[in-house]
Amino acid sequence: MRAASGGLAIQDAPRQDGADPRRWRALAVTQLAAFMVLLDVSIVNVALPSIERGLAVRPATAQWVVSGYALALGLTLVSAGRLGDALGRRKMFLIALAAFVLTSSLTGAAPNVEVLIGARLLQGVAGGMLIPQNSGLIQELFRGSERGRAFGVLGATVGLATAAGPVIGGLILGVVSGPDAWRWVFYVNLPIGLMALVLAARLVPASSSAGLRGVHLDVPGALLLGGGVLSLLVPLVDADSGGLTRLWWLWVVAVMLLAAFSRWELRTVRRGRAPLLDPRLAHTSGFPAGAVIGLVYFVGFTGIWLVFALFFQNGLGYSPLRSGLSVTPFALGVAASAMIAGRLVSRLGRWLTVYGLTATIIGLVAAAMILRHVTGDAAAWAVLGPLLVAGLGGGMVTSPNMTLTLQKVPVPMAGAAGGAAQTAQRIGGAIGTATLATIFYHVLTRSGNDYSNAVSDAVLSAAGFMLLALLIAITDLARSAARQRVAAIQGTTRTAVPPPRMRGR
Repeated sequence: MRAASGGLAIQDAPRQDGADPRRWRALAVTQLAAFMVLLDVSIVNVALPSIERGLAVRPATAQWVVSGYALALGLTLVSAGRLGDALGRRKMFLIALAAFVLTSSLTGAAPNVEVLIGARLLQGVAGGMLIPQNSGLIQELFRGSERGRAFGVLGATVGLATAAGPVIGGLILGVVSGPDAWRWVFYVNLPIGLMALVLAARLVPASSSAGLRGVHLDVPGALLLGGGVLSLLVPLVDADSGGLTRLWWLWVVAVMLLAAFSRWELRTVRRGRAPLLDPRLAHTSGFPAGAVIGLVYFVGFTGIWLVFALFFQNGLGYSPLRSGLSVTPFALGVAASAMIAGRLVSRLGRWLTVYGLTATIIGLVAAAMILRHVTGDAAAWAVLGPLLVAGLGGGMVTSPNMTLTLQKVPVPMAGAAGGAAQTAQRIGGAIGTATLATIFYHVLTRSGNDYSNAVSDAVLSAAGFMLLALLIAITDLARSAARQRVAAIQGTTRTAVPPPRMRGR
């Protein structure tokens, strides 16, 4: 299979020197599995009201169905990426995919909210094991310009899965009725996952990894990083129950653990052993700026879906299906622009991220202003254009930024680096969900249940985070331009100095 317009494709491209002829078909299968895992981050937002009614639980408790999954996913990514680097990415991918199918069935069959949350945590661990293998396999299977196109496909998968979650969730709840309709949001993973498992076993090639014997697994590093990420995320995912005020001290613990992790990784490298997350990634072209841009962007990108679901369902009385369809323009915009952006990123580079963030900010600000004044049946129609513009911009952010973040990462670090980039996005998503939901409920309470003001302020806050990401992208562009000018001046100086004259005899 070859890539068509930066998206999933239809037949294999001509064989590169040493490249696996199945590489594009393998990419298509791995992206199908990744789409399913990432879809579960946002698909549940539209089903939360149904879960609350079906299991008779409070909104703060039901929120853990979303937050617990994101928490477990974020905790697992880097360690699972390193395991894939060390033990073989194909092996890790198949194990994780089988585990995800199993935990999806457990989640759908949960008899009460306690089992549901526990199964979602396990599902998040399985998803966190799978996602970093995608970036590692791309580094291993693709070279040159094909690698950029393949990363464009991965970025498109990330953006489209997150944006399409509410739409697909709404469609499922529109087709299936009754108090247990929400279970099919999880059951839908079974046929997709089983099909992907069969295809992956046939098409994903074995890794050239060294295997378990002689491989150093950085267990202390994994524990320090896991503890730091856990301490950072728990107050955020428990924000609806007052976690930001009760558990603020965990952020102090997070800073201490992450500082200890950094020191430990530097010490591990000095000893000549393989670290969990190589500190040299901080000096890899594109990785630091891309990871930070991804984190800040996903604060706004992930957080708006819960806010929109609350506004359309609780505020305007829309059904889950209608609520999901109301944000379809955003998902369609992401899908369309991500496919094109995958081909343009090698030519436009970071400028593509700047253009995308600018369009997303314009679309979200326009949507926020319209929703402040337009309600009822007209609301969804009124924001159709602005959400489409925001989605077109979003597709130019997620896909190119993923490419620019990981394209120069050495193959032995690929899995851990991909896990770190995804961890940044998951941390951003957790911050965004907690922050925007808190803003929404705060304005709702102070305004006497004015849903229009609440959603408008929350979406404007999302645009503010996008603006911060835009400033970081512009700063990265300025630094790159300055480095190029210095290199050009140095090159000109060297060529301007004439060679020494030969003395005549």
